[in-house]
Amino acid sequence: MTDMDDELLYEVRDGIGRITFNRPQARNAFTFAMYERLAAVCAEAADDPAVRALLLTGAGEKAFAAGTDISQFRAFKTAEDALGYEARIDRLLGVLEACPKPTVAAIAGACTGGGAGIAACCDLRIGAANLRFGFPIARTLGNCLSTRNYTRLFALIGPARTKEIIFTSRLVEAEEARAIGLVSEVLPDHASLMARAEALTQLVASQAPLTLRATKEAMRRIRERMVPEEAHDLILMCYMSNDFREGMDAFLSKRPPVWSGS
Repeated sequence: MTDMDDELLYEVRDGIGRITFNRPQARNAFTFAMYERLAAVCAEAADDPAVRALLLTGAGEKAFAAGTDISQFRAFKTAEDALGYEARIDRLLGVLEACPKPTVAAIAGACTGGGAGIAACCDLRIGAANLRFGFPIARTLGNCLSTRNYTRLFALIGPARTKEIIFTSRLVEAEEARAIGLVSEVLPDHASLMARAEALTQLVASQAPLTLRATKEAMRRIRERMVPEEAHDLILMCYMSNDFREGMDAFLSKRPPVWSGS
């Protein structure tokens, strides 16, 4: 078993494909290899008649996934690095989003950055009481989202709430997440979350598969019509900035960043 396989586990049992993000020591932050592995698993599940639904979760109780491993951004030097990263993540999340099998995210703890993007691609989301959802990039790195990720958020919670949570860098807590439709249910603890996630995924898996597939694909096509052309100028403005370098250095040095707007 490779390191990549160790960091993203996949098991099929009783018709359910279980995907576990397995870097609890790093709050399940995603490496680039984990994104690739997630897409490969989703493609495999799409063609596997034994899989009727997918259940995604993070190892441990502290995080679903806390974004992309920031240390990987240190290698960014050119415009192609920035544009290539966002295009790559969009492509890989697109595989998850377009997977014809229904997907259920069981979210405990931090669900931030890339982790929140993964959750937004899933069909159903339920959370534990310690759920924290958001994109605190205006506090940490000073980067931005792709237009596709902005559109996913827009479709889930609307433009005003999207701007508010990004402008303030606050994390949406469990009961608010349920109230605004980010999650459909909140369970009191991790054990009850996982028990409910199993039951919900089994319920979904028992439904007429073509009905679910048609509904999922219809929603994806509707949202796809909302996506504008990728705003390369906005990505380059952020990723090529002094502020992005400052945000990265400050985050890895565990100090507050000093923003210059340049």
